[in-house]
Amino acid sequence: MQHTTTEVRLKNGARGLLVDVPGASVMSFQFQFRAGNRYVAAKDIYETAHIMEHMAFGANAKFRNQDEFEAQFTKNGAYHNAYTSDLSMVYVADCADFEWERIFELQRVAICQPRFNNEELEAEKGNVKSELTGYLNNHNRVLWPKIQQLIGEEVYTYWQRLQTIPNVSLRDIKHHHKRTHTSDNMRFVIAGQLHGRKTQIQAMLEEWELPRGERFDVPRDALERANPALIRRKEASNITFGWSLTLPRNLTDDESSAMDCLNHILTGTLHSRIFGAARKKGLTYDIFSDTSVGVHDSSWDFGGAANHDTIGRLFDIIVREVRAVIDGKLTETEIDAAKSYALGRHQMGAQTVAQISNFYSGRYFSDGVVKEYDRVPDEIRTITRERILTTAHEFILSDTWALAGVSSGEKQDIVAIGDKLNTLFLSKGE
Repeated sequence: MQHTTTEVRLKNGARGLLVDVPGASVMSFQFQFRAGNRYVAAKDIYETAHIMEHMAFGANAKFRNQDEFEAQFTKNGAYHNAYTSDLSMVYVADCADFEWERIFELQRVAICQPRFNNEELEAEKGNVKSELTGYLNNHNRVLWPKIQQLIGEEVYTYWQRLQTIPNVSLRDIKHHHKRTHTSDNMRFVIAGQLHGRKTQIQAMLEEWELPRGERFDVPRDALERANPALIRRKEASNITFGWSLTLPRNLTDDESSAMDCLNHILTGTLHSRIFGAARKKGLTYDIFSDTSVGVHDSSWDFGGAANHDTIGRLFDIIVREVRAVIDGKLTETEIDAAKSYALGRHQMGAQTVAQISNFYSGRYFSDGVVKEYDRVPDEIRTITRERILTTAHEFILSDTWALAGVSSGEKQDIVAIGDKLNTLFLSKGE
């Protein structure tokens, strides 16, 4: 879908993107605050942000409770949700074009004028407890926060988070909202048919009842290499694993695109170097690799699951193919095929207003960069073999990584896998 993007900076300190999609029949809204788990007042009330997010659509200045608000919000089919991460609290909504002003107003009330109360607090503490307890049964959910901890990020595991729920009081909820929900700390992406509406939208946002404040800095952790770790689960019938390599800087867009290309070559399809080879030998049902870019650092992650009797052979393939990349064994034919795939996926990624909004929001909410949608094809076409190899090699040279697994077996099983991976780093300076 064709669209144009405009960044606006409001007088109250808020910033955002207005994405005009001519002829769109849907409006999509995203409002983000740096108000996630890393910004709670103290570690012993770690779940404050998450619980507050659960209470986001409860009692407010116009509605007595969640039921009344929900009935009004969704009566014409509109959708809303919110989510909390380590850094962010994000409120999202999609609605039909004809009712965008009504939905916009309901979002204002929910975000700016909540009326937090003890009844809803206790209910949502129970719901959050149920949610996190359920995650303990999901091995991937258990795995990755542990890897974050191992490598040096100041986050809690789900089990640790559960212990803090009883400590959260109504005062903590109100304080967190007051401290984090300021106009200066707000970023937004609004997408839809905006021609003739931009001035009105800006004026409406200027009237939101949010105090002035600050845009919080993103915490910077001291990352380091960690020893392999086992999370023992007696009910686990195989090994779920994660391997994360980090760089103490953020990749450029060109470098990120190059790593996306490499990940496709390694694990993207049934004919990929790692995933395809492993499937042909019956070693794993699924394995992935991806690259993410943060404000201060970047990560290259591998994850999947395998049976105890095949995990060693799977990691032999992983080590073999990563070493091949480090040794420069990539063909132009492979790279061209990956670039062609990426071009097609990019074009397919703008079929809906929500997809367009999501293209911009991730990077904009993270570090304020406005990605250029029309530039992406050129970024893909100009990916070079040299850039792929140089970027991947830098991850190895950094030698900052962690490996963890969820299994009913012994720690030695994970240590043995770590020993295989370690051979990639022994000759890192060559």
